[in-house]
Amino acid sequence: MLMNYLAIDIGASSGRLIHANLNELGNFELQEVHRFKNGFEKVDGVAKWPLTHLVTEILKGFEKAKQQGITECYVGIDTWGVDYGLLDADGNLLEAPTSYRDDRTKEAIAHFDQKMPLDKLYQKTGIQLQPFNTVFQLLVEEKETLANAHRLLLMPDLLGYLFTGKAVTEKTNASTMQLLNLKTRKWDPDILAVLGIDDTLFPRITEPGQILGELQTEQFPKYDLPKATFITIASHDTASAVVGTPATGKDWAYISSGTWSLMGVEIPEGISTKEAFDANFTNEWGVQGTIRFLKNIMGMWLIQEVARLQDGAYSFAELAEMAAQEAPFQQLINVNDPRFLNPKNMIQELQDYCKETNQTIPHTPGQLARCIYDNLALCYAVELENLARITGKEFHKLHIVGGGSNNTFLNQLTADICNIEVEAGPDEATAIGNLMVQMIATKGYGTLQLAREAIRDSVSLTTFHPRHTEEMTQALARYKEFLI
Repeated sequence: MLMNYLAIDIGASSGRLIHANLNELGNFELQEVHRFKNGFEKVDGVAKWPLTHLVTEILKGFEKAKQQGITECYVGIDTWGVDYGLLDADGNLLEAPTSYRDDRTKEAIAHFDQKMPLDKLYQKTGIQLQPFNTVFQLLVEEKETLANAHRLLLMPDLLGYLFTGKAVTEKTNASTMQLLNLKTRKWDPDILAVLGIDDTLFPRITEPGQILGELQTEQFPKYDLPKATFITIASHDTASAVVGTPATGKDWAYISSGTWSLMGVEIPEGISTKEAFDANFTNEWGVQGTIRFLKNIMGMWLIQEVARLQDGAYSFAELAEMAAQEAPFQQLINVNDPRFLNPKNMIQELQDYCKETNQTIPHTPGQLARCIYDNLALCYAVELENLARITGKEFHKLHIVGGGSNNTFLNQLTADICNIEVEAGPDEATAIGNLMVQMIATKGYGTLQLAREAIRDSVSLTTFHPRHTEEMTQALARYKEFLI
C-alpha cells in the first residue's frame, strides 16, 4: 500500500504543506500542496503570532490534499523554537502566543543573572544565551497569566494539540527552552525554582517519531478533511533541517540557512565547557540520540528586511546580482548585534551602525546587499573556526540547506572566505527532514543515515569549490580584530 506523508512546515514569515510518498526504488518526490503567509502582529503593543490564521491555513491545506486524492496520510508539524502557548485547566488557550521578536525580554538576561549566574545556567543546560529563550520569556511573563496556566505547549505541540487533543512536549524543540538539564535530560529543578514554576506545567517529553494521535475531523465540520495520523517529528525546524541534510561521513558541518543561519555539527554528547559558553554555542537535541552543537547567526533576516523596505522592488536573486557588482569588504558589521534583531528600519540601522563605527555608509540596494553578504560569510568563517576548535573536529565539507541554499552568490562567497567546499541543497531540507522522521517511524527507512542517502538520490545538489584569495585572508583578519 502506498503511504502518503504531509509535512506542515511553518517559519516566521511563511508556512507550507508538502506532500511526499515513497516510490518503488525507495526514493521520494515532493509536491507543494499549500503555501501561506505568516508573521507576528502587534496586539496592544505586543508582538503576537496569529494562531487562528495558522490553524485555518493548515485546514485549507488538508482540504487541498484531499481534493488531490490524498484520503489518508501521516502528518508532522515543525516550527521555530522557544515560543509557547499557555492553556488553562479546561484546555483553553489563555492568550495568543507572544513572538520571540517582542522586546519584552530585552532586560531579562540581566535580571536572571541576579537570581542564577549565567555560566551556571549554561553548564546546566548547554543552551546559548539569547534574550528570547523560553526561560527568559517565562521570567517576564505576566504573573497572573502564569498563575492561571495549567499547561505550556511550544508552538508545534500547541498546533498538534489543537488538531488531535493530545498534549506532549517534543524533545528537540523543548531543548531550545533552556529549561532542560543537558546531563539528566529532565527539567532542571533549580531553574524552575528561579521562575517559580514546577514541571507539572509541561506535558510528558516525547521522542521524534512517536504517534501523537488522529486528526479530530469532527472538531472542524466546515472542512472536508482526510484521515490523518499525526507523528511527533523533530518539531524544531532546525532539527528537521539537520535530518534533511544529505551528508555522508563524519567530516562535515552544516548551515541551515533561512531567516536565521544555524551553523553546527552533529555530535553524540553535549559540550558545555567555558570555551563553548564564551563562544555562545548551543547544545540542542536531535533525533536518534544526537546533539545539534550550533551557533545562531542572524542570517537572511537582514536581507529579508532590506528587501521588504524596498517594497519588493527587487527579488533576492536581483539583490545578489547587484551585490556581486559592488566592491567587497567596504564595511564590517557584527551581524549578531542585538540591534539587528527587530529594528524599526533595518536599512537605517545598518547605516547608523556604519556611521557610528566610522565606516563607509551603504546607500544603494546593491551596497546594502554586499555589506550583508560579506559580513555573513565572514561570520560563518569565524564560527566555523570556533566550531572546529571547540569540538576538535576537522571539516572538509560545509552543507548549506534551506531557502538560503538557493543564493549562489553567498554560497560561493562562503566557500571562498571559509576556504572549504560547500554543497548546497536541498532548499526544502526542513520539510524533507520532517518527512524523513515520519518515514523512519513508519518503517520507510530504518536509520538516519539511510534516510540521508535517499535524500542524496532524490534531490539536486550544487557544489561550490573555494577560491580563497589574499584579500579574503586580510578581510577575515580585520573582521576578527573588529569583533574584539
